[in-house]
Amino acid sequence: MKVVGAGETKGAGRERFAAVDAARGVALVAMIVYHFAWDLWFYGLVAVEVPFDPAWRAFARTIASSFLILVGVGLVLASDAGLDARAYLRRLAKIAGAAALVTAATFVAFPDSFIFFGILHMIAVGSVLALPFLRLHPALTVLAAAAVLAAPFLYASPAFDTRWLAWIGFFETAPDTNDFEPVFPWLSAVLAGVALGRVLLDTRLRPRLAAIRLDGRLGRGLVAMGRWSLVIYLLHQPILLGALYPVALLAGDGVRAEQTMNSCRRTCTEAGRDEAFCTRYCDCALGTLEAEGLMSALDGPMSEAEQTRVDVIVNGCVAQSLRASPPPE
Repeated sequence: MKVVGAGETKGAGRERFAAVDAARGVALVAMIVYHFAWDLWFYGLVAVEVPFDPAWRAFARTIASSFLILVGVGLVLASDAGLDARAYLRRLAKIAGAAALVTAATFVAFPDSFIFFGILHMIAVGSVLALPFLRLHPALTVLAAAAVLAAPFLYASPAFDTRWLAWIGFFETAPDTNDFEPVFPWLSAVLAGVALGRVLLDTRLRPRLAAIRLDGRLGRGLVAMGRWSLVIYLLHQPILLGALYPVALLAGDGVRAEQTMNSCRRTCTEAGRDEAFCTRYCDCALGTLEAEGLMSALDGPMSEAEQTRVDVIVNGCVAQSLRASPPPE
């Protein structure tokens, strides 16, 4: 059975736009590219820290925004001839069920950073919260989207730092998770999509959009991907992780050392130290730990003797790096 794309329902009288399906297909391709890069980092096959690199982070946020905008567009398209409540609830149940499956699977695979409110969770919640805006003038919806976008920058509280409340979006410190799109500010993207959908349907853009035909092999492929978006989303990561696992076993730890060094320097600079200090400190600490065979101990529970020795090395390298730092002007 074909899975309906996020924000869409099937029914008589509903016009289907190939361009919208293709746009969803493009977003899926971009998502697969990002997750492939993330998986390479996860297995230690590339040195760049994909989850923390500014360019990759911007790419990931652009992908998430595009999916949520398309959710809003799809909701408007689905309700053009009147929202079919039964089809809508069936679609919502599929999305919510898939989100729960992602949470369960990632809790087993990554218990410390499992996905408790990722893109599918936001799609499900956004599909409900956007309903009152489907018939509003797009200018009002844009204003609401701007308010939602600004809200978490205007108010935050440590009371929202737990996973039970962080999904709302008013946290000060986000919980550790591999995918996180809280309601504030990400609902703004869904509302922007609703406004865009209204513009597309209520102006002369509608016949132009409907006239777009993607008859080439690439176009047909993107349209097909867009129409099977949920299935592709659920299957692509297990396939990528499974395919790369034997490569990671054969590749060895050559890149892992550089990756560990980059992680050390990033953590050090985020703590407020300057780059020169962090370079000296990480070279000293990681080099000494490697020479004494303690690097593997960092990945698991350490004995009391190992912990004591690691603390001595770290404190010694901090002191050494401070002595080498130039005096303040």
